[in-house]
Amino acid sequence: MGVLERGGNAFDAAAAAGFVLQVVEPHLNGPGGDMPVVLWSAQDRRAHVVCGQGTVPAAATPQAFADLGLTAVPGSGLLPATVPGVFGAWTLLLQRWGTWRLRDVLEPAIGYARHGAPVLPRVAATLESVTPLFTEGPGAWSTSAATYLTGDDGAARAPRAWSRLRLSALADTYDRVLAAAEAAGSGRDAQYEAAREHWYRGEVADAVDRFFSTTSWRDATGAVHPGLLRGSDLAGWEPTVEEPALGEYRGVQVAKTGTWGQGPVLLQTLALLDGQLGADGSPDPLSEDDDEWVHACAAAFDLASADREAWYGDPVGAERDGVDVPAVADLLDPVYTASRRALIGARAGSAGPGGHELQPGWPGGTSRRLPQLPVPPRVDTADGGAAVGEPTVDRRPPADELGRREELGRGDTVHVDVADRWGNLVSATPSGGWLQSSPVVPELGFALGTRAQMCWLPASAGTAGVTGGGSPRSRSRAARWGSTLGSTLRPGRRPRTTLSPTLLLRDGEPWMALGTPGGDQQDAWQVPFVLRVVHAAERARATRSSAGEAVETALQAAVDAPTFHTETAPSSFWPRQAVPGRLLLEGRFGPGVAEGLRRRGWDAQVVDGWSLGRLSAVALDGGWVRAAANPRGAQGYAVGR
Repeated sequence: MGVLERGGNAFDAAAAAGFVLQVVEPHLNGPGGDMPVVLWSAQDRRAHVVCGQGTVPAAATPQAFADLGLTAVPGSGLLPATVPGVFGAWTLLLQRWGTWRLRDVLEPAIGYARHGAPVLPRVAATLESVTPLFTEGPGAWSTSAATYLTGDDGAARAPRAWSRLRLSALADTYDRVLAAAEAAGSGRDAQYEAAREHWYRGEVADAVDRFFSTTSWRDATGAVHPGLLRGSDLAGWEPTVEEPALGEYRGVQVAKTGTWGQGPVLLQTLALLDGQLGADGSPDPLSEDDDEWVHACAAAFDLASADREAWYGDPVGAERDGVDVPAVADLLDPVYTASRRALIGARAGSAGPGGHELQPGWPGGTSRRLPQLPVPPRVDTADGGAAVGEPTVDRRPPADELGRREELGRGDTVHVDVADRWGNLVSATPSGGWLQSSPVVPELGFALGTRAQMCWLPASAGTAGVTGGGSPRSRSRAARWGSTLGSTLRPGRRPRTTLSPTLLLRDGEPWMALGTPGGDQQDAWQVPFVLRVVHAAERARATRSSAGEAVETALQAAVDAPTFHTETAPSSFWPRQAVPGRLLLEGRFGPGVAEGLRRRGWDAQVVDGWSLGRLSAVALDGGWVRAAANPRGAQGYAVGR
């Protein structure tokens, strides 16, 4: 908020907040992570996507993992590291649309890193949970222990909540970035380009190269492995500005990333539901007592998620690599959508011995295929498994203490939405490079991310689990292409990320920026939110209520409202587990909703009433800026002036 009050715009403010979050919530994101941004530029009068998702290293071939005896990319350690893209994305955003110089944007983060920031209780608990990983056994992450286990008495133990944590090495790194930027002259463009040069082809890249080529550390498999990322991988990568993927629901345009992210899952789900909800006699998404609309959403989301597993991936170079990645237009084709909608009945899917199965379609004339899901390995927080998954989607009941310990050791994500007086909107979802993802690079003061765990290895990219079968010709084609899914590991390509910021437009004008942490569930939680705000706005117009009051009320009400998600699709995080037919819903739904869902064939599990979803949103409405923040976990803030 201080950036906006001092004349900065939404892009300056979002970046300043993002860099500070790397320091104060290091268990959720870091400088070695990645980030997509969906934005509206008032100057361009257009929506854009900034891609800060780094690519798989050149040495990270399927054969390299096979030589190590691995059938899946581990969820922690050095092996799953990709090019750290978040710095490139923030600096490109600032260069293109911001107004401040890099020093002004970075100074708050450097100040907190240098002089210390309060250790949030969640950070303290996370550090306590990963202390054995940092200190015990072969391959212990000693560089991380030296960075984070700074007890008040100087002993190597987790700091207490509300004590002060200083990240001096990170502050030094950012100071050297600023020195390199300012040595390029006084021009903003020159400074931002010099900063990226320093990061991706200079000192930062050199430090990453030395660390990854000369050290080995324990990872999620329990074994000690070296890394595959090299400085040349960083040198060959650039952040990009892309056109957003666009869908529509009841006249509201929805802007997302392309298929290198999971964002089109939201577009497909909304397309499947368009025209099916909110009319007389149809399920009401504003009701908390109606199991029918929850069922419809969950079934639609599972169909879209099946297409995610079968088809999504980096489209860049896909044809050259022999990979079929459909265009988003094919995934949203009305005829294809209608054929998929016909699969949603009164009951949940019933194919297969488990009662549910992923059912991908054939968008654009393609042939159906799915990864063959491996038997999940055992996860032990003492052997390096502490960094897998995301705590907002923990699968165990809250009372399970082992589950609680593993939950605290997992990484997660942050999300930032900003609107300004000029009409700019930013939705950004930084993630990765958590303190529990990999050992700290001591010269830099931060860890690298683990996004390559979202890639399938060819050994697991077969055809098991595919329903429908298709013709003998299509089955044969699917078998031949089983090792070349869009999300199969491909050096130089982007992993299909879960990070999924969102922008809503009405009549071609910016309306809302929204998003949430939460791994695979990010779009699952966004579905009911978007339905609620769109239908609430329609209802307000129909009853001639104050449109502004309706938007303000609908925003916070939609964030607060009980939510749900399914676990039918395999997790994108190691060990890639799935629970077909499982539907988790918060306990604040009406008393008959869970039982109604069970009658419809769902394995409906009621969880704590305030445990799912971490949504935030900002809206531009008739000259007003409105915002809503998530009360769950008491971590979200909505601030305006």
